[in-house]
Amino acid sequence: MASTLVGERVAMARFMVTAMPFSGHVAPMAAVAAALIARGHDVRFYTGSAFREQVERTGARFVPWQAAPDFDEQNLPATFPRLVGKKGFRQLMVNMEDLFVGTTPAQLADVRAEWERDPWDALVSDEASLAPSVIAEAIGCRWATVAVLPLHLVSPHGPPPGLGLRPGGTALGRARDGALRALIPALSGTLTAGANRARVAAGLAPASVGFDRQVWSAELILASGVPALDFDLPGRPAHLYWVGRLTGAGDVPRAAWWGDLDGRRVIALTQGTQNVDPDDLLRPALDALADLDAVVVASTGVRGQDTFPFPVPPNARVAAMVPFDELFPRADVLVTNGGWGGVVTALSHGLPLVIGGGDLDKPEVAGRVDAAGAGINLRTGSPKPAAIRAAVDRVLAETSYRARAREIAGQLADAGGAERAAQLLEEFASQ
Repeated sequence: MASTLVGERVAMARFMVTAMPFSGHVAPMAAVAAALIARGHDVRFYTGSAFREQVERTGARFVPWQAAPDFDEQNLPATFPRLVGKKGFRQLMVNMEDLFVGTTPAQLADVRAEWERDPWDALVSDEASLAPSVIAEAIGCRWATVAVLPLHLVSPHGPPPGLGLRPGGTALGRARDGALRALIPALSGTLTAGANRARVAAGLAPASVGFDRQVWSAELILASGVPALDFDLPGRPAHLYWVGRLTGAGDVPRAAWWGDLDGRRVIALTQGTQNVDPDDLLRPALDALADLDAVVVASTGVRGQDTFPFPVPPNARVAAMVPFDELFPRADVLVTNGGWGGVVTALSHGLPLVIGGGDLDKPEVAGRVDAAGAGINLRTGSPKPAAIRAAVDRVLAETSYRARAREIAGQLADAGGAERAAQLLEEFASQ
């Protein structure tokens, strides 16, 4: 039964939340699930088995990937061998084809079995996968999208998302953007063909629109972040709502060396949890900052790995995971590869950034933060130590970066977060 309005109280609704099995996707969706449960709703959560405990802590009922090929986000080639040796654009395309499109029929099989056992009022899904649109159409349920990545909805007022380019501000720049947008059908042709094969396998007709439009709900989109991190583009759809930061504080313990931060300048350093080769960013950053009068706190991003396979400078402190919500208020700069969740978390604390993003959506994140004035884009995922040091020194010296990061922190707080997302989903289910 869909939720109904009773005075100002909303009766219970039933939600199926789905997230691709990546830490950066599950965490914001888990926050939304927890907020829905806190408002009295029934929530199931479909994702990979590695996230069972995280899901169950929210109070949601866990539904595992079974027909869909469960995988380890830190060893994708073990399940998707075409990824072996791939980086940059080639990695992005194989990721999209094999993970985010190719798993669609199997995801549908899993979710359809759950629907037949016990239906729900609304499907709530991240935007990375084709599967939610196919699931919603195949079983006949309503569907809302939660954008857990930088908003990659194509706008008529800017270049295609994913390139890290600022919208053109001149006639020539706008012409460039239009020419690039015109290339989207050709560039996404392989994905659209794969999406249509998945639709046919699900018993549906090929879509009348390209892949880039199929991943978005036509009824409700909840976007993490704020317009300042979307180039302040005009003309976004009326059914799109910005909801700020979705993730909450985690339960990562402090390392034994935490007291070493007291009274010191602190530089935070992370390369996320997916592409975790430390030679890309972590090692050159540690070298770059070795003689800085600061404590450099580095996260390896690998569960159980509290050290690097190389010596670190005396001013470095290392842990597998770090409690960012405790670290960032004490830090002066974050050096990062540009994972969206970590960037939004940093900005929610008013922390400026230096971003070396080379893979997947990371160049786009770097471009948006740079355009917003809250950090510096190194324009590569494998920067040299000298470039990292120059950028850190500049952010430390120029107060505008910190000031702009604090402005965005206020905007993120005002957007309402997971609680606002849950309110909008509640209203959606009651319609």
